[in-house]
Amino acid sequence: MTSLPAKAGRRCHNAVNPLHSALYFAPDLARELAPYGIEDPSAVYFAGRAAALGRVGPGVVTATFHNFHHTLVARHLPAVWELAAPETVLAARLRAADSMLRRLLGEEAVASEEMAEAAGLALRAAEGCVRPGRPLYAALADLPVPEAPHLALWHGASLLREHRGDAHVAVLQHAGLDPVEALVSHTASGRGMSPRWALATRGWDRRDWEEAQERLRGRGLLDGDGELTEAGTALRKGLEEETDRLDAAPYEHLGAAGTERLTELCGAFTGAALTSGAFPADLFGKG
Repeated sequence: MTSLPAKAGRRCHNAVNPLHSALYFAPDLARELAPYGIEDPSAVYFAGRAAALGRVGPGVVTATFHNFHHTLVARHLPAVWELAAPETVLAARLRAADSMLRRLLGEEAVASEEMAEAAGLALRAAEGCVRPGRPLYAALADLPVPEAPHLALWHGASLLREHRGDAHVAVLQHAGLDPVEALVSHTASGRGMSPRWALATRGWDRRDWEEAQERLRGRGLLDGDGELTEAGTALRKGLEEETDRLDAAPYEHLGAAGTERLTELCGAFTGAALTSGAFPADLFGKG
């Protein structure tokens, strides 16, 4: 074990995670699943992200994904598995990751030595991850590592992203934030999804959002204008710091130099992906 600089793991996560999560905003996954009759955007997302868990129902996905309305999840699961088995979706997801990365990064980057190096570092970091209490990470950890370096990197990014995400759900639970309160407070911080995107994709409506705002005001976390109070800002800061603590193992395992190098490499890849339009321009923000 080694001592890492402050927030080194979070900086690495911020560089690596977009390489995984871009798939959920890319046309590639929908294109791969359309021949099976999976065309609704929510069905595409739930199938693509949950397939590693197996033929699960809505309860498991609502619990592990945390911030989705159960009714929205139940609208698509388990019905989606009648259209395509989880194994079929996993294969389609890998094909989609391949085409997405080639499109966003270019063939030269995909075939580069830097890509292979980043893949090795990400997988090395993932060796430090732990399964207990982390269902999405654990499910992904049971999958084989793809041979192609860019897909190995995507797989490693997936492992690291869900390892942190599972920990973050536990932290939100400990803080007493329900799914909508978590969304509202994250958006109010300026770092979360815009209300329009959150409401359009998570299954909640405007009334749910406003009621969550009122509950947060009652706790002194949100002011009358919907902005975080000093206490709310401190809570959000504490949530990220506690998530950092629970997610430190992979970066401690990789070491300070390796973590810095992985951040550098993936930061460059993520920057190129963002320039290529990996995410909607209005995805994040308070408006």
